Amino acid sequence: MQTMNGAQLIIKLLERQSIDKIAGIPGGANLPLYDALCESQTIRHILCRHEQGAGFLAQGIARATGGAGVCFATSGPGATNILTAIADAYLDSIPVVCITGQVPASLIGTDAFQEVDTYGMTIPITKHNYLVRKAEDLLHIIPRAFELALSGRPGPVLIDVPKDVQVAEVSFEKWPTPGSRQEQPPADMERLRAAADMINRAKRPVLCLGGGIIHAGASEEAKGLIERGSIPATMTLMGLGSLPADHYLSMGMLGMHAARSTNIALQDCDLFIAAGARFDDRATGKIVEFCPEANVIHMDIDPAEVSKLKAAHIGLVGDVKQTLGKLIPLITPNEREIWRNQIEVLQETYPMTSPEATVPDKPYGLILKVAELLDEDGFVATDVGKHQMWTAQVFPFNRPRQLLTSGGLGTMGFGLPAAIGASLAYPDKTVVLFTGDGSLQMNIQELATAVEQDLNVKIIVMNNNSLGLVRQQQNLFYQKQIFASDFQIDIDFAAIAKGFGMKAYNAEPGCDLDQLFEKVLGQPGPCLINIPIAKEEEVYPMVPPGASNSEMLGGCNAEQCK
Repeated sequence: MQTMNGAQLIIKLLERQSIDKIAGIPGGANLPLYDALCESQTIRHILCRHEQGAGFLAQGIARATGGAGVCFATSGPGATNILTAIADAYLDSIPVVCITGQVPASLIGTDAFQEVDTYGMTIPITKHNYLVRKAEDLLHIIPRAFELALSGRPGPVLIDVPKDVQVAEVSFEKWPTPGSRQEQPPADMERLRAAADMINRAKRPVLCLGGGIIHAGASEEAKGLIERGSIPATMTLMGLGSLPADHYLSMGMLGMHAARSTNIALQDCDLFIAAGARFDDRATGKIVEFCPEANVIHMDIDPAEVSKLKAAHIGLVGDVKQTLGKLIPLITPNEREIWRNQIEVLQETYPMTSPEATVPDKPYGLILKVAELLDEDGFVATDVGKHQMWTAQVFPFNRPRQLLTSGGLGTMGFGLPAAIGASLAYPDKTVVLFTGDGSLQMNIQELATAVEQDLNVKIIVMNNNSLGLVRQQQNLFYQKQIFASDFQIDIDFAAIAKGFGMKAYNAEPGCDLDQLFEKVLGQPGPCLINIPIAKEEEVYPMVPPGASNSEMLGGCNAEQCK
């Protein structure tokens, strides 16, 4: 017979889940949990400077590894601070288990000190959530939380534990089986045959790889289908890396900031196959005009996604890895030379960048230089803004989970703590963070966490002293009325980083950026480089919000690139 209190039981159950890192901040309502955590011999606690940082750090671990990340927060403001990170995980289907403290059960509903309805507030932004009523319930809640977070379509699970439950004693005879990812079946075989027939008859098919390919570990199966049928493939932002950027059938990212050639080809395709992608508006543009001549095959593990936004002629509900594996043998090899040649002509006519745009002190140039210097097994994190789109456009992502970025929620402040999480998961790898001056300020306090943990995180601040994408939209769609998007002071980010104890450099005008990148990437430990970027450097091509993907603004064509 085992006897312990609820807090000790939580920690022991987390140990049995093989959790070895937890990010969080203690407070009155979760102090029993921290008292139990300090006795653990296997779990390392990472003290963050803000609960949002703890949530994103847990996401960084989950996104980099594919396992579940864990974070702690106290009641009231601790819980509300972490909600943004939980919502971000929900929209990008990231497995995170968040455990929050709560006021004693007898005080719930009394407006007690630091009491909020954490359970009620998190219903719309979690895959599942719990308010624990009895300490013995933890024996099934903790394993079940991990099973839910990891199985099917992954997502965050929140467990709210009142303080009296944390200190209540519980006796039990047997440890529960740890929660794990439950295998899901492939799509129905009859539907798979119908899909294969549609693919075999298509003259101009395109396969779109979404984040679900990465969650399912289905990149090799996707590549197998692509090569067997000579099917050109595009990727959503969350799917980047599922097919190597230099693959001969890769069309890169689709959507708002895609290469013009990709979006033009999609408008002409006769079959659009979505695999683990959810037809997000940033990918499709005006949905009724997306792939107007195409039949649609939609593969997804979540039946609610199929035909939710665009009617699927064939829906394939099931594990995408197994579904692709069953589909490949049904595909008749077909070179599709006419279609491939058509796309190659488009790519030559509308290249992503011009030679002038890839010089070292321009955004594309510095991103490509970092890509050249970064080890193949390194990671790239971004915040949200122009730097994120520039990185998505040209960084040569060549493996799943290499890119850590906030897609669905588009959260400024995501990048630094997520990069810290990836570095904690893989301490021998280099993690590069591309961020902007606006985004970095959202969670700049986590510089202290990076220094305290002595992590190999390299922070590249692409500093245009503005909220760049907001400013770009004001320029294009609001009569050039620039308001509340230009910062009025110049911040010395290098000085701030040094104040946290981090090595840092300002890239002065005329400095040798190549040499500076080599120096920073070649030395261990955290480091920051602040690089001035002209406000006039815009992200093109661009589909206006609400417009069709065929209505792209700007970009480069062969005539302009000469």
